[in-house]
Amino acid sequence: MLRFLGRIFVSAQTQRSLNPATVHRCFCSAAYPCLAVKPIMEPKLYRPPPEVRGMTSLDKDAFTQTITVPALRVPIGVLNKVVKSLKKSSIQRPGVPRVVQDKEQSSDFRLVLLDPRRVSSPSSFSETEAEALRSFSVSEELHYYELKLTYDNLKSEEVLEAVLPQGQDVTSAFSRVGHIAHMNLRDHQLTYKNLIGQVIMDKNPGVTCVVNKTNIIDSTYRNFKMEVLAGEENMVAKVKENGVTYEFDFSRVYWNPRLSTEHQRVVQLVKRGDTVFDIFAGVGPFAIPAARLGASILANDLNPESYRWLQHNCKLNKVESKVRAFNLDGRAFIRGPLKQELPVLMRGTSAIHVVMNLPALALDFLDAFRGLLHHQEPPCDENLPTVHCYGFSKDDDPDTDVVERASRSLGFPLKNRCSVHFVRNVAPNKDMMCVRFTLPKDILFGSDAEESEQIEEPASKRQKCEETTNAT
Repeated sequence: MLRFLGRIFVSAQTQRSLNPATVHRCFCSAAYPCLAVKPIMEPKLYRPPPEVRGMTSLDKDAFTQTITVPALRVPIGVLNKVVKSLKKSSIQRPGVPRVVQDKEQSSDFRLVLLDPRRVSSPSSFSETEAEALRSFSVSEELHYYELKLTYDNLKSEEVLEAVLPQGQDVTSAFSRVGHIAHMNLRDHQLTYKNLIGQVIMDKNPGVTCVVNKTNIIDSTYRNFKMEVLAGEENMVAKVKENGVTYEFDFSRVYWNPRLSTEHQRVVQLVKRGDTVFDIFAGVGPFAIPAARLGASILANDLNPESYRWLQHNCKLNKVESKVRAFNLDGRAFIRGPLKQELPVLMRGTSAIHVVMNLPALALDFLDAFRGLLHHQEPPCDENLPTVHCYGFSKDDDPDTDVVERASRSLGFPLKNRCSVHFVRNVAPNKDMMCVRFTLPKDILFGSDAEESEQIEEPASKRQKCEETTNAT
């Protein structure tokens, strides 16, 4: 609403500031010559016709509209210099040229189209712009040009704002996963879902498929059901993150493009010769870049599809010799391959990293480390693993919350013995955090007298995890 009122205000200002005696108006399209008439500025510049309100099937022709924009008449000899000098004031619309023919006067001149929200009179130019015009001997006298705008010249926000009922939220936000645009539409937008999908695909080059997350949640493997709103039904995406290429079936695995910075942050802590245990590896956004740095990787995921694409991506990035992939429950992986490898690694000097990126559940899995090596002799030199464990928090003090929960699960007080990193806000009052700590020797080699419940990524918590945008 504020945006709408602002446009009306700017247009009203424009009308009041015009001086008919000092300006000319040209009624033109890109293909027709200009005619001088009395200038009138419409109050709804840059807004599609109101008749499109409530449209559910996209009719592109219905968005066609003619608007009036100011222009400067510029000699072609200085045209490029003037356009460069007026970069902030010239019109900038998708598919709209900033320079058009001046067929009324002479082929030696062109019209430079200006943004009517910025320029309403010669006094609208900044001092720098005015000085540039004087230096190029270009008159500040404004001409007016009738410009035909079509659907192709409108931004996605403008189209959707015009179509959806007034007063309702308008969103054109989506997550880009290769050629796929992934949306989370609200209930009031579902009537217009196919139109929204088509607009998103039209306005974003390279997007050939638009999907919407449905309310049906797969509670086992963290992948959600989705419906195709527009475009092809090809769900196999190819993405590049931090210089690494990944391929996967987006409908059957989990991928979050908002976590690229976090992936990079953790991977940068890994050195050549280190070992990384990636307990909830997904398709490899931690494992593969770490392997490319020269680390040895044991990567695991419960989802058979994630496991398959993890192996595929290892081959794609030529690190299959550095990565051993497993298709196990997280607890089974800790008490199996990780337990088997850890004693030898702890007698070495290279760092050991344990990545636990399943934020809805990972903190609960920390108890699997209690007494993990209690039948073995502790090494003389302490080369203990560093754990990077993720969790969600709705607490007012998320740092303290995740540390306390990690401590309870681990059976060891981590306060003042760990660091906490804020990853991202995933929903109102819900943060994703990462707790980093050295796995205590007393926990690894102690006896686990109190056998904890064997959590196996339960369906109820998995579903809660999927009801918001989250991580892998």
